[in-house]
Amino acid sequence: MDTLAEGIIAQALQMPPHARALIAERLLLSLEAESDMEVEVAWQQEVQHRMKEVEKGEIVCIPWEQVLQRLRGNAHVAS
Repeated sequence: MDTLAEGIIAQALQMPPHARALIAERLLLSLEAESDMEVEVAWQQEVQHRMKEVEKGEIVCIPWEQVLQRLRGNAHVAS
């Protein structure tokens, strides 16, 4: 760990519990925001990839009503 981080941690540990909790919460939220953005970017890439597959005719889409019937057990899975 770098010296700056060590200094910040040392200072934070001297603070009252409510202040440490606030700092911890804000730091965790900042990590979640970064993680959420990475997930969003990955999903956007996946959506674009799947759209290209549909446009090229590489996959066949199933109507939503048919999917619902299959999920409810009202239709057999076509092979």
